[in-house]
Amino acid sequence: MNAPFRLAPPQVREAGPADMAAYARFLAAQPLAGVFHDPRWLTAVAQGSGHASHLLLAEQGDAIVAALPLHAVSSPLFGRALVSTGFAVGGGVVGDESAAPALLTAAQDLARQLRSPTIELRGGVLPQGPGWHVKQDSHAGFVGALAADDAAQLQAVPRKQRAELRKGLANGLEVRTGSGAQDRAWHYRVYSESVRNLGTPVFPRRLFARVLDAFGEDADILTVLHQGQPVASVLSLYHRGAVMPYWGGGVLAARALRANDVMYYALMNHARARGMARFDFGRSKVDSGAYHFKRNWGFVPEPLSYAHWTADGQAPRDVNPLSPRYQAKIRLWLKLPLPLANLIGPLIARGLA
Repeated sequence: MNAPFRLAPPQVREAGPADMAAYARFLAAQPLAGVFHDPRWLTAVAQGSGHASHLLLAEQGDAIVAALPLHAVSSPLFGRALVSTGFAVGGGVVGDESAAPALLTAAQDLARQLRSPTIELRGGVLPQGPGWHVKQDSHAGFVGALAADDAAQLQAVPRKQRAELRKGLANGLEVRTGSGAQDRAWHYRVYSESVRNLGTPVFPRRLFARVLDAFGEDADILTVLHQGQPVASVLSLYHRGAVMPYWGGGVLAARALRANDVMYYALMNHARARGMARFDFGRSKVDSGAYHFKRNWGFVPEPLSYAHWTADGQAPRDVNPLSPRYQAKIRLWLKLPLPLANLIGPLIARGLA
């Protein structure tokens, strides 16, 4: 009797620029690959924030069988971490699950080499072993199918939320889409005010610019205007038939105008016209205001899995804005004049990747 054939264990190495085309082909064959695994995301975040990207590949012979994209985040305020991936709500090991242990061991070696005490995985194959901690009850994702046309999309919104949306639609708001200089200026103006009003610093302007430049036709901005002034705006990503409204918000006037409701409804219709079939409302912390807002739109929460590893039992970094340690700082940030918040915010926020 012949002995059973066994494949050699996968070999892991760090990818270089010449590997990006093969990595993109590998991702195209992976049903669970998300937009945050995309090499364009790795490059845009590195260029937009200064956090170096690292791509670990597990190979059988000459074939990629699994991968782990990472960003090396470094901040004087929030410490160091290897994150899969930076400024993302997804990532982690993609591909053959049996190759995950080898990739995670290589990530630990890389973390030690970079003097990073923490690795953070935002999805993917869940790790097991000493030092790893998995959390599955802190965040939820919201994805739903788009309706057949504009009228059906309106009817798909639950009754109470539809009433709020109708009020917004009656306010004579104008909707613009694009990715040019005016769209980018409107978006940054609205988004920076929105996050300041939430007590958090705004991300660097160049991060948004690099993402838009890298994704080209697969990203755009939708802005809602009232009397010619932007009141709500969102930068969205398009990936495998789904639209993800990723960085969005509204100014104070948006609430009374129901501009955010109009924005998301308009994006649903815009995305369908672009050939999208699903609306990915992104993640929210369980029981947060955003969590309940998305449920009010009829989206069903799906638990998300996150994992972190710390070297030598060190405490993981804390970048949760709901953490008690940040509440005094948030109250102070709410009082900052917007120009000052926009000046110093990106220096802080780049460490929140």
